[in-house]
Amino acid sequence: MLKQIEGSRAVAEAIALCRPEVICAYPISPQTHIVEALGAMVKGGELAKCEFINVESEFAAMSVAIGASATGARAYTATASQGLLYMVEAVYNASGLGLPIVMTVANRAIGAPINIWNDHSDSLSQRDSGWMQLFAETNQEALDLHIQAFKLAEELSLPVMVCMDGFILTHAYERVDMPTQQQVDDYLPPYEPRQVLDPREPVSIGAMVGPEAFMEVRYLAHAKQMQALERIPQLAAEFKQIFGRDTGGLTHTYRAEDAETMVVAMGSVLGTIKDTVDEMRDDGHRIGVLGITSFRPFPLVQVRAALQHAKRVVVLEKSLAVGIGGILSTDVRMALSGIQLHGYTVVAGLGGRAITRKSLHKLFREAEQDALQPLTFLDLDWGVVNKQLARERDMRRSGPAAENMLRDIGTVASRIS
Repeated sequence: MLKQIEGSRAVAEAIALCRPEVICAYPISPQTHIVEALGAMVKGGELAKCEFINVESEFAAMSVAIGASATGARAYTATASQGLLYMVEAVYNASGLGLPIVMTVANRAIGAPINIWNDHSDSLSQRDSGWMQLFAETNQEALDLHIQAFKLAEELSLPVMVCMDGFILTHAYERVDMPTQQQVDDYLPPYEPRQVLDPREPVSIGAMVGPEAFMEVRYLAHAKQMQALERIPQLAAEFKQIFGRDTGGLTHTYRAEDAETMVVAMGSVLGTIKDTVDEMRDDGHRIGVLGITSFRPFPLVQVRAALQHAKRVVVLEKSLAVGIGGILSTDVRMALSGIQLHGYTVVAGLGGRAITRKSLHKLFREAEQDALQPLTFLDLDWGVVNKQLARERDMRRSGPAAENMLRDIGTVASRIS
């Protein structure tokens, strides 16, 4: 059924159709509308046989999800930004224990300085945590990926983050095709845990493991993610058969058949990139797009196949690995090992900065001329940066950089009391 609906509400309704048994969450923008809607559904009886647990922190939310999943319940939670960091210890525990929890990450920048707007620094900071990570380009994809995530998590007994851009998707109203309960039931079977705490058959979960077996346990987590590289496309194909939509999978390309320049990205920015590529194609430029849906596990083979015939690759990412540059681009370079082409990392959109078609046109034309620096910061205000660097060079007590730069550009910094 077609509905004009807020992204958060669409995700909440999709989660409800998956028949979760325990939902635990602590509110943090921009994911709050999702769990608010689910809480209202539980309270109103619309979502039956589900317990909604209000917790006192994000750490508690993941801890409750771990306990619920370990006792055989289908568990769900959501978070963003500092909230994800607050639950990190439990995030690692969930994957280390092999528990199939599904969590929405409404991607938001990590402070300091404090910032509530979108980039990918939160979930990408957890790239080695053992969780699978799927990135949505649109609200329809966000809806569909959550349904697929439950099946993927429960088949492999590994947790999944479904990442959707905060505010850009979570608070945007778009038309989505909302599935029926019967369609979801046909796709997603009842949860049958691989491991469960049962008083009738007592076992220990979360044992101490020494050097004699720790490496083997960690390898098995890796082996499961390698299995996911095969299973994710299969689940997407099964999803298409029932729902009629080609969504999910590992990667997807756009106008890539004869492209000399390929742009790689994740999330909602792909829409703006595709619009820019359409305009450039009309002017005769041979440029295409590779969208990454599965960031973990990372599809090295598929990325290599999609990019190997290009002359240059531009990886545009909404994250920064301080001290080296790119995060996504590091994985892309691994996929292209041994292939001689020009590769560029472009850091863009940090803290919610707009990524415009005008800026992308200029960026992509410079890339076509191989005039980009290996690491480029899109629309960075070098005047402001250089003024602060000079201040730090000239004055020992130069003060906090964020507040100084806000004064330089005529913005008053917010005060937190």
